[in-house]
Amino acid sequence: MTEAVTPQSPFDPPPSPPEKPGDTAAGITPADIRDGAVVALAVGVAGLLLGLLWAWLAPRVQYVSNGEAVFLRNSESEARIAADGTFFLLSVGLGVLSAVGTFLWRRAGGVPLVIGLAVGSGFAALAGWRFGLWLGSSSDVAAAAAAAGKGVPFDAPLELLAHGALLAWPMTAVLLHLGFTALWTPRDPEPDPLAGWSGYYQPAPPPAERALPPTDTGPTASEAPRA
Repeated sequence: MTEAVTPQSPFDPPPSPPEKPGDTAAGITPADIRDGAVVALAVGVAGLLLGLLWAWLAPRVQYVSNGEAVFLRNSESEARIAADGTFFLLSVGLGVLSAVGTFLWRRAGGVPLVIGLAVGSGFAALAGWRFGLWLGSSSDVAAAAAAAGKGVPFDAPLELLAHGALLAWPMTAVLLHLGFTALWTPRDPEPDPLAGWSGYYQPAPPPAERALPPTDTGPTASEAPRA
């Protein structure tokens, strides 16, 4: 007993070719997670460089004591704003370097790499901020004024008034890295379209009619038979 086979409808698309081994889309692999962790660690350690450069390049605010209170030596000084600007510019520059370095190391990109870059750069900004404060002048202003003496100017503690500058490094690094991967990452070849399928049914054209040779039907009624 044979099973009835249903013919394929002309409205059905042709069957897709069989998949080859290895043609399936690759997900996140342990190697990708490892690369993201390496990026986070390397960028996070680079935050110490941010703190060192900030403590070295930031302008100093100076105080002076009259023996009873501490005052700004120059009340119109813009050194505090300049210190924030220095931190911001250094963060942007290091964000560019971290994005370029990550892209040159792994051009393929990937979600773990972006997450590692974001986490590492965010930690680097925080570490650079705290390390710069530690390298700067003592936060004990009274002790510093007593050590300097009456009427002798001394450096104020390094401060970051605009805490939004902490986002400069992670935002710069992530946005630039995404832009690099969108522009210069090699693209996967697109699959071939289904051959012979246009989405609607087109009936086959009728066969061309062939000319038949004339047939002899015999004498007509008006023609008399010859003797």
